[in-house]
Amino acid sequence: MLPPRGQTDDPPAMTPSAETPSLQNLLVDFSGALRRVGLPVSLTERIDALEAVRCVDLADRDALKSALGAVLVKNRSHYPAFETLFDVYFSLRGVEYESADGAWPDEFDPAYILDPDDPPESQGESLSEEELLRMLMAALADGSGGGLAAVARRAVQRYAGMEPGRPVGGTYYLYRTLRHLHLEELVDRLAEELGEASPLERRLRRVELQDRVDRLSAEVEAEIRRRLVADRGHETMSSMLSRPLPEDVEFMHASGGELEQIRRAVTPLTRKLAAKLARKRKSLSLGALDYRRTFRDSLSSGGVPVEPKFRRARPSKPEMVIIADVSGSVAAFARFTLHLMYAVNSHFSKVRSFVFIDGLDEVSHLFERSDEVSEAIRRINTEADVVWLDGHSDYGHALGVFWEKYEEAVGPRTSVLVLGDARSNYHASGAWVLGKLKGKARRVFWLNPEPRSYWDTGDSVMREYLPHCDGVHEVRTLRQLERFVERTF
Repeated sequence: MLPPRGQTDDPPAMTPSAETPSLQNLLVDFSGALRRVGLPVSLTERIDALEAVRCVDLADRDALKSALGAVLVKNRSHYPAFETLFDVYFSLRGVEYESADGAWPDEFDPAYILDPDDPPESQGESLSEEELLRMLMAALADGSGGGLAAVARRAVQRYAGMEPGRPVGGTYYLYRTLRHLHLEELVDRLAEELGEASPLERRLRRVELQDRVDRLSAEVEAEIRRRLVADRGHETMSSMLSRPLPEDVEFMHASGGELEQIRRAVTPLTRKLAAKLARKRKSLSLGALDYRRTFRDSLSSGGVPVEPKFRRARPSKPEMVIIADVSGSVAAFARFTLHLMYAVNSHFSKVRSFVFIDGLDEVSHLFERSDEVSEAIRRINTEADVVWLDGHSDYGHALGVFWEKYEEAVGPRTSVLVLGDARSNYHASGAWVLGKLKGKARRVFWLNPEPRSYWDTGDSVMREYLPHCDGVHEVRTLRQLERFVERTF
């Protein structure tokens, strides 16, 4: 908690004071924005954030960012979302965010300060294209952060053509600015200045220059974002720029970059799930309450059951059979589900996996021969025999093959997990197979990566499978998949 104002132990010097109402409100708004995109920020952590900013100089933007990140971010995959919103809420934005002691000081963000005597509206406009080009060449040759930020500010002022109130996204302004800078040509010119350098020196120089170009592009993007925030406000920009966390990205609509983020998020998720399942099994190890022994033992304490007695638990690990559709965009969903289930396979006595499109094949042996789950999934994509006729989903034929060849894989201890969107391209559904499986198996679950509103539309036959399942779940994201595994097993 914050100390009383009369306390004699003063916090480190800051500008402005961490106790000013505007900064407190700003931190509350910032933490609220983090919660809206999915970061778990509690009330206690909000208080910790207020305490953290007391320990840093607000003129040092990097120190402020590190302090808030250490308090508010608990998962590395969440840090990009934190960085985006930090840039929105803690950039120079004008007098509407003045503190009680006056406006934010100029030195709050030194990267944006070029010449105190040069008004911002003239920066960039007062330079000719030749002067700006020389300034850009010098900044790339030097590589200092201040020089790149200075060039970025002047380039945006000159080339972006930003108009207050115009509903245009930052990507458009970024493209206009970078198009006029011709950065690739500048890299070639600077690399040629080495003269008689060896091929290795030229290559190293080009890598170094490319890194500086990437930093310059980031500075340009940050400058555009700062100006958009000043024009439209942080609430509008936070909703425009914020992206879902990796665990909230939908499998069916994820881009290549988002799928990579999901892949990186799977490993820590599996460790957490395994630990939760282990604690759950341990908590059930006592077994049910033994009433007869409890009351008999209570005679020694006057009939008061001081120490409850429990029956000896006989926990058994269930078996798991996974039947996964790996056609088209559903393949991404199946991939991460297989990854997750095999990561927690120590909680099952046996796991057998089958994949299908219009044909079906068992791939359990690929997991047994591969040290990494990702390698096994790669081999599934190349080695599994899942095409029977035309390579379009045919649930009826695939389920029929499973019943014909692998009926013995399902027993009274088996939980069957079917992964797919139930879109069978107007072929037979094969729902009778699920009916047979439900009669043999312990439980049958269906995980569908489509929204419920899409079920039973077009060629979806989800309604035919519903009566034969113990549970049908909409699983479009990694977070929903985690919730299913945690609650079910």
